[in-house]
Amino acid sequence: MTSSAYTLIWKQHNGTLHDPRGSSLILAAACGVSVASLYYPQPILHTIAGAFHASSGTAGLIVTLSQIGYAVGLGLLVPAGDIVSRRRLVPIVLLLTAMAMVASAVAPSIAVLIALALIVGLGTVMAQVLVPLAASLATDESRGRVVGTVMSGLLLGILLARTVSGLVAGVTSWRTVYVVGAVLLVLLSAVLARVLPPEEVRPSIGYRSLLSSTVRLFLSEPLLRRRAVFGGLGFAAFSVFWTTSAFLLAGAPYHYNDTVIGLFGLVGAGGALCANFAGRLADRNLTRQTTAVFAGLVLVSFVPMWLGRHNLAWLIAGIFLLDVGVQGMQVTNQSLIYRLAPDSRSRVNASYMVCYFAGGAIGSALAAALYESDGWAGVCLLGAALGAAALVLSGLDARFGVAPGRDGSDAGLQRQPSAGLQQQPDGRPQPQAAGGTAPRPEGASD
Repeated sequence: MTSSAYTLIWKQHNGTLHDPRGSSLILAAACGVSVASLYYPQPILHTIAGAFHASSGTAGLIVTLSQIGYAVGLGLLVPAGDIVSRRRLVPIVLLLTAMAMVASAVAPSIAVLIALALIVGLGTVMAQVLVPLAASLATDESRGRVVGTVMSGLLLGILLARTVSGLVAGVTSWRTVYVVGAVLLVLLSAVLARVLPPEEVRPSIGYRSLLSSTVRLFLSEPLLRRRAVFGGLGFAAFSVFWTTSAFLLAGAPYHYNDTVIGLFGLVGAGGALCANFAGRLADRNLTRQTTAVFAGLVLVSFVPMWLGRHNLAWLIAGIFLLDVGVQGMQVTNQSLIYRLAPDSRSRVNASYMVCYFAGGAIGSALAAALYESDGWAGVCLLGAALGAAALVLSGLDARFGVAPGRDGSDAGLQRQPSAGLQQQPDGRPQPQAAGGTAPRPEGASD
């Protein structure tokens, strides 16, 4: 990210950071380390299941509960980023999450581990507090690139978490994975306490009013709701594969160990590389076209994945297509929703990501159950159905949704606040001037 305006804003907040690229990269790395805790268990689920003599469906609940915890944290903790100093909030929550990771490392039963997964998921949401911070520091013209850069770090954290988890478990044990994750969170907490920029005085809004305003925000913004549906479908498809992949790879014909299974996370690096590209396309207001393309990739990816049940090359191709599709659609969605309300980006992000991870939790739960009953065929059919739903909805959105700009994009939303989000200090909607209505971005209504 090379925007001089972005750098200037960062300098005004914190004189210790002067490198324009370094400022966004620090936030990118922080997001990656923070979110990694959610994904460490995925490549070692079969090992955990074996250690506790549990079924694949029971072990899959570790992923499901962590995603439910993440969704709860998105609804309860992320909105606080609009009223509480993120420089204080983020390090404290990261330390509490590290404590839950340590407890997971010594869990005496899989039931305890599943319960702790809920707490770990709750605290891992700090990555979603940092993404709106990066968007707030960026200029309107560079916001897509900034979000793309930070999201690239977050996505690399998701992917490398699986690789690190597999390598560590292969050399030591699955319990050591949780210890390593806890150490990384403690180190990250110390770094962010020093480098996060101090912020201006936050709005005086009560916590209950803050949460209710988040709900009103979601109900008042049709574009936010539509993008949340796209995100939920995409992440559901993503979770369908990654929740069950370890069981496929550990069984016939592959019989891979934890270390090799973890390396499959590197295949998805294409998704992280695509994030920056998707952000640039969003800056050019090509969001409708990219949404359809990325949704199509999600659908198509499950064809080579089905062929990959006995062929490694096809499986790798499917993983690559899935990650590019899901992560490209995610960056497109977030680049759009962050244009809605400059003063409420944490709440915008919270309402969007609750739907996103609710979709992921539903996808992982259904996939774990289907794998037990119908095997890999059921998993691939479910994933393809989710991709098809996203593709159909993208077509309906293009035809009946946001009024298009001249290039068929959501261009009318760029650099304009949302009237539905203008609030008084107590979180209630701001009254409109007599005899008039607050202006809305072009196409921000159904």
